Amino acid sequence: MIPEDISELLKRQHYVIAGKHSAVQVCRWTKKALTGEGVCYKQKFYGIKSYGCCQMTPAVMWCPNKCLHCWRAIELTLGDKMENTDSAKEIVDKCIEAQKKLLTGFKSHKKIDMVKWEDAQEPSQFAISLSGEPLIYDKICDLVEELRARNKTSFIVTNGLYPEKIQEMIDKNCLPTQLYISVNSPNKELYDRFHRSSMKDAWEKLNKSLEIMGKIKGRTVFRINLVKDLNMNASLEKKRKQEKEPKDYPELYSEMIKKANPMFIEVKGFMSVGYARERLGYDKMPYHEDIVDFAKKILKFLPEYKILDEHEFSRVVLLGKSEEGRKI
Repeated sequence: MIPEDISELLKRQHYVIAGKHSAVQVCRWTKKALTGEGVCYKQKFYGIKSYGCCQMTPAVMWCPNKCLHCWRAIELTLGDKMENTDSAKEIVDKCIEAQKKLLTGFKSHKKIDMVKWEDAQEPSQFAISLSGEPLIYDKICDLVEELRARNKTSFIVTNGLYPEKIQEMIDKNCLPTQLYISVNSPNKELYDRFHRSSMKDAWEKLNKSLEIMGKIKGRTVFRINLVKDLNMNASLEKKRKQEKEPKDYPELYSEMIKKANPMFIEVKGFMSVGYARERLGYDKMPYHEDIVDFAKKILKFLPEYKILDEHEFSRVVLLGKSEEGRKI
């Protein structure tokens, strides 16, 4: 299903193809956790084990968007339709096998914690967010249920363009441990320029997904990826539209957050890595203090939320209503 040239490109980027359309790549924080050099913000925020996390995707090169900030080779996108897909069991089996293969070399690392390395051979957490849009995979409910049956937690990050799939997960009681919707634009005009979606009604679908998220009683996250001089302030919009007092971006984001009523909000800085470096340079990466400042601006419109935590290295701030239930 993945053309040979794209498959070879992914392998050079240290992906392991798992079946016909899935892939695994070991996260830098998995490596650091195994050698005692730190843990990712997801462990700090939510209590998952960085060394036991399998970073994977069931749709490695499929997505309706071509976002400016994406580290994926968006020019090689394979569209937004997948046929003859692997079963959920095949995907989980092959992803665990791929994770073991990728971790093999660490066994001889001089700083390796062998207890953690042994534990990592059977990952306890699946981060379904590596590349592409996971909700394109038609058996996403089966995938969540397969992971549940194996006592594994799952975090799914979606672009929000498949509201019907989110509704299906609610109806079939197959929501992941934590569901993210990634929101990077506070209005339609910026959304179209930022995401360059093949869906003509992408903005409307995103907002429909946020409305559906508002019905979920479980763990939900509204994630904002901030790019300097692009989606952090409305100064350029003000000048271009020649409006005196348009709403600034923090207020517009807060209105979307109210619609989604998430358990948590992650305000995160863009990182110029992978193919994103060809579109947005290091000068577009906000500093951690910029992220904290932006989070505080959002909080002015969301009095029920507060800052719960932050991870300076990853330039991310966690907002929530309370500490209750934060750690899994």
